[in-house]
Amino acid sequence: MSTVKTEKRETDPDPAAHHPGDLYPAGPERRLYWALADCWNVTRRTLTHYQRQPVTIVWQLGFPIVSVLLYGFVFGEAMAVPGDGDYREFLMPGMFASTMAFGFMGTTMAVVTDSTKGVIDRFRSMPMAPSAVAAGRGVSDLLVACAELTILGVTALLIGWEAEGGAPAAVGAFGLLLLLRFSLIWVGVWLGLLVPNAEAAGGLYAVAFPLTMISSIFVAPSLMPSWLGPVAAWNPVSSTVTATRELFGQPVSGGTWIEENAVLMAVVWPLVITAVFLPLAVRRFQALSR
Repeated sequence: MSTVKTEKRETDPDPAAHHPGDLYPAGPERRLYWALADCWNVTRRTLTHYQRQPVTIVWQLGFPIVSVLLYGFVFGEAMAVPGDGDYREFLMPGMFASTMAFGFMGTTMAVVTDSTKGVIDRFRSMPMAPSAVAAGRGVSDLLVACAELTILGVTALLIGWEAEGGAPAAVGAFGLLLLLRFSLIWVGVWLGLLVPNAEAAGGLYAVAFPLTMISSIFVAPSLMPSWLGPVAAWNPVSSTVTATRELFGQPVSGGTWIEENAVLMAVVWPLVITAVFLPLAVRRFQALSR
């Protein structure tokens, strides 16, 4: 009898129709239902790890606070701002964006850990939607990103920062920050599936560090050397930083096309990054050997 069942599964034109506990007839609706259910299960698994390993979430959420206090109060008085504005007002949008940008390294480390421990192979052997692993990782990382922005925003208010552009503009600014984080999630997933182990993934900080430092997070590109300023201005992170400063009503630097169209580019850059790395991440996952 087991032989008959095996032959039926191999010759069935729609193996996905045999998802355990299927309550819907075969069709797009059933596929969508189980894709969403599988995505939620992967998301819940990731959030459960945070619950059982509180040190991880404390570090991930605490580091931005330490960074704000360090750059805002230790270096703040020595930093120049376009228009002689307050450096802490200039800094906070940059710290928001820096936290979102650096988050992709956490994604990379989590994915490579699952991959080296055989968790990814286990997922591939189960009757689940192929997109669920990447999508679940993306949803859980966005939820963590929302928590990071909330804690960082409260910290900013406590040190005297405020969004002077109004509530609708502030909501738009936080939306652009989450859009940047969303696009970089797929970079992290792809890298996590590409590198062989956690040690190699740790070496990627050498790439992530210039991504955030050579930007307008801490210093305006106009105050940098003439050869470095354009590189920083065209950094995708800089577009998000400048756009959020504009929406928050904070000091901004201008004079170049990329800076004057920062809000537009803060949408375009993440969409381009997502269009490139999301298919690469899914294709890499599908190409993994069982």
